[in-house]
Amino acid sequence: MTSGARRRMGVEERRQQLIGVALELFSHRSPDEVSIDEIAAAAGISRPLVYHYFPGKQSLYEAALRRAADELAGRFVEPRQGPLGARLLRVMGRFFDFVEEHGPGFSALMRGGPAVGSSRTNAMIDEVRQAAYEQILAHLGVTDPPARLELVVRSWVSLAESTALLWLDGRRIPRAELELQLVHDFAALAAVSAAYDDEMAALLLHMLAEEPADGPFGELVDRLGALLPKVPAVSAQPAL
Repeated sequence: MTSGARRRMGVEERRQQLIGVALELFSHRSPDEVSIDEIAAAAGISRPLVYHYFPGKQSLYEAALRRAADELAGRFVEPRQGPLGARLLRVMGRFFDFVEEHGPGFSALMRGGPAVGSSRTNAMIDEVRQAAYEQILAHLGVTDPPARLELVVRSWVSLAESTALLWLDGRRIPRAELELQLVHDFAALAAVSAAYDDEMAALLLHMLAEEPADGPFGELVDRLGALLPKVPAVSAQPAL
């Protein structure tokens, strides 16, 4: 027969438990709306004990954010195998998994929450963006990106972030369509940049050379082709 007594947690184990509880609550409601009392109740401990491990809600929020930031950065990690379009589509799937799992917390983080203005918070957000940027460069096989490629990749990371925030407000566009559209956006940004720069043009051609016709990039070509107006045949005119 087992005892009903609770096992006493060590300091670090308790800290990790509180971070997990806070992150779960922040994932369903804005951190501004979650009180220390709620966190304590969900963890099964008293309010003063929460303050024993964290000096205030902001420090607990930052610890939860640290865990979430590490997890989000990991969503961009993808083995460099197979066509780039399919890899980016898998990355976007995992990215939107995170957004969906942590909706209110993700929105509060990107739009400003209880830790807004904190240098530590801003640094963590920048770390996620940098990790995403570096992972995309790894997918492209580029270690020393030219200026236009850096602009393309950083712009695309920002676009994915803003798209996710807009999607959370009502989810009016099917998630799968947005994931595919963001992959198409990456190709479009690269194509526009290639029109201005020979180095980007060479990179784009290399990127597309390995893409199957039925892949995400091939689908983009088909969609754009369907938009082009059909040019009517010009009838021969009699010479004057």
